[in-house]
Amino acid sequence: MRVLPPKLLDETITVSHGAIPGPDIVTKLERNSMLGQVLAAGLRALNANPRCTEDDLRAAMEASGRTVAHKLERYLPALATIASAAPLLGLLGTVIGMIEIFGSQSPGSGAVGSGNPAQLAHGISIALYNTAFGLIVAIPTLIFWRYFRSRVDEYLLNLELSGERFARHLNALRK
Repeated sequence: MRVLPPKLLDETITVSHGAIPGPDIVTKLERNSMLGQVLAAGLRALNANPRCTEDDLRAAMEASGRTVAHKLERYLPALATIASAAPLLGLLGTVIGMIEIFGSQSPGSGAVGSGNPAQLAHGISIALYNTAFGLIVAIPTLIFWRYFRSRVDEYLLNLELSGERFARHLNALRK
């Protein structure tokens, strides 16, 4: 679904300049985009009660805005969780690998350091791969999370500003 069609706000203001559009047009607006959902909430509030207060009008649009914000933000917590948990899982794998390596050194011979140095080096390299794989997952995920977080923040700001402009327009129509 589209979020902020560039001309939708101006077109909606133009269409509603003379009179509040009927329910069929409001439904089309609502299905158009996420911005359309917010604008349609204002029109629906006026259609339901032409004498509703400015606070009631804004509350209806804000409630719709919160729903839209929730839809835009729904996958961001999963990305944040992956970005923060992946290095920890890699570190856990490294620690478990190191425990296995040192546990596999033969304590039965009684001599300290009697293990195979090649086996020890190989085990350490495998354990460090766990850390590398954790970082390989975490770094791009963090980059994508920050990118999408900033996009969502920009969308929400523009939705809020558009909603505010539309609410002022609707209040001017009622007077």
